[in-house]
Amino acid sequence: MKELSLGKELVSEFMGTLVLILFGTGTVAMTVLFGEALNITWANITLGWGLAVLLGVMAGLPSGAHINPAVTLGLAVTGRFPWRKVVPFTLAQTAGAFVGAALVFIDFKAKWLLVDPNLASTAGIFCTFPAIPDSFMPGFIDQIIGTAILLFGILAAGDFAAKNNAGWSVPFIVALLVTVIGMALGAMNGYAINPARDFGPRLFALVAGFTQANLMDISIVLTPIIGPFIGGAVGAVVYDWTTGAVHKAQN
Repeated sequence: MKELSLGKELVSEFMGTLVLILFGTGTVAMTVLFGEALNITWANITLGWGLAVLLGVMAGLPSGAHINPAVTLGLAVTGRFPWRKVVPFTLAQTAGAFVGAALVFIDFKAKWLLVDPNLASTAGIFCTFPAIPDSFMPGFIDQIIGTAILLFGILAAGDFAAKNNAGWSVPFIVALLVTVIGMALGAMNGYAINPARDFGPRLFALVAGFTQANLMDISIVLTPIIGPFIGGAVGAVVYDWTTGAVHKAQN
């Protein structure tokens, strides 16, 4: 198969992340704006994000479907991805997340303005906020743990697929993994586990005029950026030292 140019890879990452945010954030918008009428619950959100990951991965397959700067960094740290592409991939992913959030707002705008006419209380549809107010560490630790699990699981899924000639299974395994992370760990800090997934939509909310007081508080902004970057690197390294080492020994 012919190797893609960097430009085409960036388009792939942009579209994959756009699809991820369109369906993931759209699920949250449905819950917040119509939840009472439709009896939508947290389970709907976690399932919606899992399916959003599945479809985002499908859309981003030409570039390897990172759709997450923490994945890109984790792969680079362990020698699976060239460092020179980390920043371009991260920018493309963040731009895709921004546009995905914009499409969600355009779609729901009329109802949104009925529910929150001053855009003062619904920025959480786009981005994450801590369950423990005015406290950085709980959410920070949560993001490290959640993203470490994500990277460990992604690499395990990749090795499983390679060993069993089942490449088709990886998107489904990763989608299930994100779903269960949301169900098991999601409430502490909104389980961003993806810097682009949080910052792109957060930046859109700012540009669109959302007035929520803590939208751009530095600790709230940095938690789902720094935490996932650290967690992604840790998860990938731990995988290589443990399960990945066993896979290599067997081959």
